[in-house]
Amino acid sequence: MNKPLEDIDPVESQEWQEAIEDVIERDGANRAHFLLDKAVAQARAAGATLPFSATTPYQNTIPADDQAAFPGDLEMEWRIRTINRWNAMATVVRRNKVSSEYGGHIASFASSAVMYDIGLNHFWRSKSAIHGGDLVFFQGHVIPGIYARSFMEGRISEAELENFRSEVGGNGLSSYPHPWLMPDYWQFPTVSMGLGPLMAIYQARFMKYMHNRGHIDMADRKVWCFLGDGEMDEPESRGAIDLAAREGLDNLIFVINCNLQRLDGPVRGNSKVVQELEGNFRGAGWNVIKLLWGKGWDQLLEKDTTGRLRQLMDETVDGDYQTFKSKDGAYIRKHFFGKYPETAALVEDWSDDQIWSLSRGGHDPEKVYTVFKRASETEGQPSCLLVKTVKGYGMGSAGEGQNTTHQQKKLAEDQLRAFRDRFKIPVSDEDLPKAPFVALNNAQKSYLADRRKALGGAFPQRQSECERLEIPPLSKFEAQLKSTGDREISTTMAFVRILTTLLRDKKIGKNVVPIVPDESRTFGMEGLFRSVGIYNPLGQNYTPEDRDQMSYYKESKDGQVLQEGINEAGAMADWIAAATSYSNHGVPMIPFFIYYSMFGFQRIGDLAWAAGDSRARGFMLGGTAGRTTLNGEGLQHEDGHSHILAGTIPNCVSYDPTFQHEVAVIVHHGLTRMYQDQEDVYFYLTLMNENYSHPDMPMGVEEDIIKGLYRFRETPKPGERHVNLMGSGTILVQALKAAEMLEADFGVTSDIWSATSFNELAREGQDCLRHNRLNPLEEARVPFVTRQLAAATGPVIAATDYMKSYADQIRGMVPGDYTVLGTDGFGRSDSRVNLRRFFEVDANHIAAAAMERLYRAGTIDRDEMQAALNKYDIDGGKPNPRTA
Repeated sequence: MNKPLEDIDPVESQEWQEAIEDVIERDGANRAHFLLDKAVAQARAAGATLPFSATTPYQNTIPADDQAAFPGDLEMEWRIRTINRWNAMATVVRRNKVSSEYGGHIASFASSAVMYDIGLNHFWRSKSAIHGGDLVFFQGHVIPGIYARSFMEGRISEAELENFRSEVGGNGLSSYPHPWLMPDYWQFPTVSMGLGPLMAIYQARFMKYMHNRGHIDMADRKVWCFLGDGEMDEPESRGAIDLAAREGLDNLIFVINCNLQRLDGPVRGNSKVVQELEGNFRGAGWNVIKLLWGKGWDQLLEKDTTGRLRQLMDETVDGDYQTFKSKDGAYIRKHFFGKYPETAALVEDWSDDQIWSLSRGGHDPEKVYTVFKRASETEGQPSCLLVKTVKGYGMGSAGEGQNTTHQQKKLAEDQLRAFRDRFKIPVSDEDLPKAPFVALNNAQKSYLADRRKALGGAFPQRQSECERLEIPPLSKFEAQLKSTGDREISTTMAFVRILTTLLRDKKIGKNVVPIVPDESRTFGMEGLFRSVGIYNPLGQNYTPEDRDQMSYYKESKDGQVLQEGINEAGAMADWIAAATSYSNHGVPMIPFFIYYSMFGFQRIGDLAWAAGDSRARGFMLGGTAGRTTLNGEGLQHEDGHSHILAGTIPNCVSYDPTFQHEVAVIVHHGLTRMYQDQEDVYFYLTLMNENYSHPDMPMGVEEDIIKGLYRFRETPKPGERHVNLMGSGTILVQALKAAEMLEADFGVTSDIWSATSFNELAREGQDCLRHNRLNPLEEARVPFVTRQLAAATGPVIAATDYMKSYADQIRGMVPGDYTVLGTDGFGRSDSRVNLRRFFEVDANHIAAAAMERLYRAGTIDRDEMQAALNKYDIDGGKPNPRTA
């Protein structure tokens, strides 16, 4: 620990302090800041080691005499806000009178009602003909208050409030912000904690990207993100704050509701979460504004000539601050002010009620307005507002400042009465037990309507209208529809060529957004560096070392590639911002996010789910996919389950193509479906880095490629010794080899089936089966896969580079005998040959599986079966790869 410096000249020290006080009095705090910065810089240049503090005293950043004039009617807004508080509480209480299953939250909105009120009355602009609109990430647990506000504005009916969290029958309201469930209302899904702040940063960044590339004029639009101090424990919450500062995202405002409580107890009982967050954000380069104390504290601080109150504020820990607000004025007098004689004297002529009425800054509308205004006017930096509140404010004995308050869903009659009396709600004693909703009078309605009219209209509101893009015909990818001849390429290379074609398209090329997390060269995309550039708002202020090369690292202000570094979560948040641009900016963008497939749904699965909720439109490309393709990288890099994870997201359409013509057909179909037909789906394609020759596209298979299965090669007149070999990705190439071996070794012929998507086959089949179950009196629908294989002769052997459950999904829809081979188990490093042998998906195992099914059917005899086992070197005693 550093030893405190000795004051060798107290008189000189006092002169320095008085000089600073004089500068502040004459020229303001900013002038003093400037002079002290100059002095510190000079001292450091001379070699002095000066102490650094990332935090400021535990006080309001903006002093009382700097407070902005409030532009509204304080009394009117208080009256409306108290009714909003009541209706928000009643929304949860009434629903839980029906059943406690519905749940909901009261305390979070109770703590932050003033902040949302100020934002909705004075700051958040709706999208209109003259303004692009602000984007707001609402904190998930405050949603009853937002619905209650919309009820007062006439946007939500009383019946809908009654159906809070009861959506199945229609006319209900979703539990949290869900664009999928309320597509005209919510802009973003936020309740999966930590994703809101991450997505907000990249939305603000993408807004600048769109502006710098000429797609929009962002003007003074802002992205506001409301968070809880407990939510900031999520790594994702702080994971990208340096990016926001580095790129100067002054269109971004974080509002952190510091009510000092998590779901179960204090956020930082033994310290101060506000100070911790201030240090984090100031250290990262943000403009941090603290709002801790309401106006009642101003006169006490003015009387604090000894500085003892400021000292007491600094040294009191959060656990005690929480306790104070769960007690009463007498307790605060004794245990807070009573700690020192000087602070006790400050309130000796105050009543306990006066002490109790001292509010925290987040409950003071004038001060909240001031910090919102200051943040909105900040240039060159993102802003973080640390606003101190009381969790459960106004709930009294029902949970104000108590550890149990987050779980509070019901209020007893005496608690309802206390709430009503505290906020002077016009509800009679007779009606009180029913917790009725309270409507505004005409004057109050008019006030709210005027405020929203001045800000452009209703909020929150999601708009999805945008232009339909003119998608080029499939023939645009003519080169990918033809054979490569003797040349061997990977599907990754085929995709890059398709992407290049799209980037060069005069009509939609400018809308394409390539996104890569620091693996461009792995995927053969480095050519894009020079052709379209890497986005950097500062341009390129250095000479890249590879400047003399064709594909040098070129950064520019209007660059098209988003290169996120080793940062899959950030790249996915970028992708979501681009994939929702059609809604947030009215401009449809076409994002292509390519990454190691193992680092997709497994690593950023929560964001992928949020993308589905967000109604995202775009392409995700899982490169080097499959358990045995990325052969040297081992257990944590080899993907055998991304398609299974992708299948869990209802509006994610996934494919595992083998040939370049399949990639071209799927990408073209996706473009048409998302950007011409404007369906709210997104596409996942797996790509491989294994090279092999690609054939011409067979005639008329386009529709079947999209449905998930087509016959790639057919035996004209199959005999008794015939099988159907089915596969996808690189393992279909193994099936082709197995077909050659079977015919050469045992005279067994094969039809080859390319299963581009077992997920799509399963979904369509399950839909048919559901229809048949619900409509037994109608003609039964037949799944597509059943119809495709209806005339197939012999058993079907399906092999993929994924877990068996991927291909096994369609078992019940396959007519006849069906065998599945897959790559269950952990990956490991070795050659592709050895890995496929180990996981039993190589040509030998496919051929042996076909012979086994023919043997079981009595088509071949025991001797031939044994010969096949010997020929293909099948060891029946080898360890199971799933458990090995």
